[in-house]
Amino acid sequence: MAGSLGVLITGASGAIGGALAREYAAPGTHLVLHGRRREALESLAETCRASGARVELSDIALTDDRQLSAWLADLAERDLPDIVFANAGQNSHVGAAGALEPWEDVSELLAINLRVPMAMAQALAPAMVRRGRGQLVFISSLAAWHGLPVTPSYSASKAGLKAYGEGLRGHLAPHGVGVSVVMPGYVSSAMCDAMPGPKPWRWSPERAARAIRRGVTRNRARIAFPWLLNHGCWWLAVLPESLSQRLLRWLGYGERP
Repeated sequence: MAGSLGVLITGASGAIGGALAREYAAPGTHLVLHGRRREALESLAETCRASGARVELSDIALTDDRQLSAWLADLAERDLPDIVFANAGQNSHVGAAGALEPWEDVSELLAINLRVPMAMAQALAPAMVRRGRGQLVFISSLAAWHGLPVTPSYSASKAGLKAYGEGLRGHLAPHGVGVSVVMPGYVSSAMCDAMPGPKPWRWSPERAARAIRRGVTRNRARIAFPWLLNHGCWWLAVLPESLSQRLLRWLGYGERP
């Protein structure tokens, strides 16, 4: 449809995904919303339709390669989105006294946080290249700058996604396809509440969605917030590792020896 905007959001039944859907909901916008919690997804769809958006929903298993491939192939053929938010994700954390995360949890986390966004790009980027425009948006985290001792697997998945998005941006830019990596700090949500450790400068999902939309509109390579926490996490990556680890323990993100 001429003049319309197509936006795909995975993890739309979560805090940031839902806020992004509401932020983009408007007449002339086609929202494709994916989420695991169907009731929350239906409620979100009603809100977005009330704002004038055309909405379709999906609750396929993203980690099922056959389901994901078929869903994305159908979208690419009939109504390729202009903007794709690979937002679905989850977290896990270590236990006490040196206990690691259960491997089943780690494997599932890596699948949804890293493998699924890469699969989405594999399926949709070629169609965007043929069309000559589009935007892929990967939701990483400030934890991608330096692994947090309380959430090593989550940090690893977000660091991998950051690196992938950065590399893909350079590859796709000459073909008119933009790639943005979003690196949020703490955003109020059930997942945020479940994470161990302090949560400074927490933002509301609505504030995060506005910042993300501004960055995506400008095709910014990296959309990181809040500024002060982003600056501090960046320093953790460049300081000597022994000092970074001491700072993290002092801040409450690790066990003290």
